[in-house]
Amino acid sequence: MRRPWLNVPGRTAAFVLNPGRVRGAARVAARCAAAAQARGWDWLLLETSAADPGTVLARRAITAGAGLVVAVGGDGTVRACAQALAGTAVPLAIVPRGTANLAARALGIPGGLDAALATGFAGPERRIDLAVTGEQVTFVAMAGLGTDAAVVGATPGGLKARTGWLAYAAAGTRHLAGRPASFRISLDGVTLVREARSVVVGNGGLLPGGFAFLPGARPDDGVLDVGTLAPASLLDWGRVGYRVVTGSQRDDRLIGRYRARHVEIRADRDLPRQVDGEVIAPGRTLTVTVAPAALLVRAPAAGAGARPARAGRLPR
Repeated sequence: MRRPWLNVPGRTAAFVLNPGRVRGAARVAARCAAAAQARGWDWLLLETSAADPGTVLARRAITAGAGLVVAVGGDGTVRACAQALAGTAVPLAIVPRGTANLAARALGIPGGLDAALATGFAGPERRIDLAVTGEQVTFVAMAGLGTDAAVVGATPGGLKARTGWLAYAAAGTRHLAGRPASFRISLDGVTLVREARSVVVGNGGLLPGGFAFLPGARPDDGVLDVGTLAPASLLDWGRVGYRVVTGSQRDDRLIGRYRARHVEIRADRDLPRQVDGEVIAPGRTLTVTVAPAALLVRAPAAGAGARPARAGRLPR
């Protein structure tokens, strides 16, 4: 920690860094500090732990008067900081140093360390939505129930550190087989029933590797995007993979996509669950509500040519 918590000046940047997931953490921390000093900012270095992935640290920094919180890590660190900053006027900056970095990719934040820091200190500010589960867990990118969460749970941390998002692909091959679950999905009160391997709810629409599973999703459109995944064979998985890689928006029995502000998912049995790439307790339900414009971020402005939000459609 750079200084005591009391009387932290408003021009202090609090770097919330995950030392277990950031390769060369000491070097990255030194470059973060140098970037702050070069721009006339004081700084705090706050390292996450198993007991606190960053939410408590970020809240304490805000209470002490920090003017900027910088999440240095992966989607789990971003999610933890976003939970602390939700509804405040303190902006969140992101230095993507995790495995998938889905939130940073969705927001157009550069992957390079110096470029990400420059965006964090001098980039434009914009408000984005957050998603909140029924257990009051806030997330930025995506949550899921079923095979996607099983893959997250089966991917070793060491492999992720060495190979990045390809670790998920390697773990995923061991989960291609399996029986589907029956899901009841309520979308703003309209219910549909689907047999599927997984159901995801996205504030953003990207999968590890930057592939768009929910290509219409935007983090600032005031709605959630929901996807069902229902391959029944290796050939089906191949078709799903091709359509995800090519960004296809075609919907059928393999992939279904929907939109809503409030989503309630109930499976016929307990299944693995994940929120922004972090495994949570297994269960048979997942409830998510959008919190529009809840988070102030330092990120490139949404492109003038960005695809407008699609009109919601009724379930088939």
